[in-house]
Amino acid sequence: MTREPGKRIPRRVLEETRLLVLSAIDKGMTVEEAVAIFGVGRSTVFGWLRLRSESGPAALAVKMPPGREPALTDNQMAQLRAWIIGQDPRQLQCDFGLWTREMVGELIKRRFGVEFTPQWVGKLLARLGLSPQRPLVRAYEQDPERVRQWKQVEYPKIRAQAISQGASIYFADEAGVRTDHHSGTTWAPIGQTPIVSGTGNRRSINMISTVNTRGKLHFSFVEGKLDSAAFIDYLKKLLHDVLGKIFLIVDGHPAHRSAQTKAFVKSTKGRLRLFFLPPYSPQLNPDEWVWKNIKHDHIGRMIVRSVEELRDGIEKAVTRLQKTPELVQAFFRDRDLLYITT
Repeated sequence: MTREPGKRIPRRVLEETRLLVLSAIDKGMTVEEAVAIFGVGRSTVFGWLRLRSESGPAALAVKMPPGREPALTDNQMAQLRAWIIGQDPRQLQCDFGLWTREMVGELIKRRFGVEFTPQWVGKLLARLGLSPQRPLVRAYEQDPERVRQWKQVEYPKIRAQAISQGASIYFADEAGVRTDHHSGTTWAPIGQTPIVSGTGNRRSINMISTVNTRGKLHFSFVEGKLDSAAFIDYLKKLLHDVLGKIFLIVDGHPAHRSAQTKAFVKSTKGRLRLFFLPPYSPQLNPDEWVWKNIKHDHIGRMIVRSVEELRDGIEKAVTRLQKTPELVQAFFRDRDLLYITT
């Protein structure tokens, strides 16, 4: 990338130029070499270096010049908001399932005949009370009426039975974590992708746990596959560790509905009963939050180097949760789980 000396850098590429020049200098290029290669002024480069040093990398961003904002009527603004919060983009003949500024801009152009830059679209969305957020993905196979029936009829009936029989209600779920799993970010110089040593030996650890509204967490590793035998083995541990009757709520995994599992549950002579969540509805199970916490808040940041290190990290994360029942209880305050405590 070369530029004629003394020529003004267009605003649309100014930020990119700043980052390229400073990244090159960070990697060992001298200021004089950068001036010659990128065609920028020596004092300009020193100004960028000083700006970054005093105000941080964010100060290198280029602000767009002010201009007259295209207008939408109040009715058009209301219609736009209704489309975004009420419909999947694919329902409006868009290619993707997530709203972006570019897609909203295209929708405005198509429906209202007005063109906006992505920057103006962002301002419009903020004015409409909207912000970019990580979505929760729901299976399209999920039956909303079945979910409503579970929340308003089936679970209240289970809770009433548990109270009358002196049983404890637990929610169970299984999960697996691979040794190459990681999430989150780490700080590094601009333009230099950080490298963190982990393991290339991809192995998995399977687990199962149960939680209740009092914040009690019961946990076990599963040796091998999450099949009927593994599930029954866990049920035996749960019955050993928890006194009295147990009403256990699970999803429709084949191991939960198998003939072997049914036979074992029958053999407990009423001490253990299984109840099943609606299909494709993990958001109704508070134990899902246990795995979110363990995977994303703990294991994902470790970058493990062996299966033993992964197992040790999981044990520490579980122990922390078991020692802080108020944190487990907080899982039940998710809006999809309020049906359990209300």
